[in-house]
Amino acid sequence: MINSALATTFSTVLALIPLDIPNPPATMPQGLGGFITIMGWAKWVALAVCVLGLVAAGGMMAINSRRGEGGEHVGRIGMALGGVIVISAAGSLVGFLV
Repeated sequence: MINSALATTFSTVLALIPLDIPNPPATMPQGLGGFITIMGWAKWVALAVCVLGLVAAGGMMAINSRRGEGGEHVGRIGMALGGVIVISAAGSLVGFLV
C-alpha cells in the first residue's frame, strides 16, 4: 500500500517536470557593436605591444651577449610570451568564467 502511494506520488511529480527543456541561442544585445569594435582594437594593440616587447628583448639580448649579460633578458621574453598567451586567451577565459 505504501509502495503504490509512493509510486503514484513519484509519477505525478515526474509528470510535472517538463522533459523538453528549451535552449535558446546566444545572441548579442543590441548596441554592443561599438564596444566589440573597441575590444577588438584593444586586443590587437596589446598583441602589437607584446610583439614589440619580444623584438626589443631579442635586440637587447643580442647586444648584451658580447658583454656576457644576455641571460638576463630571458625573463623579459618569458613575461612577453606570457602576456601574449593571456591576451590571446582572454575571450575564452571570460567565456569560461561567465
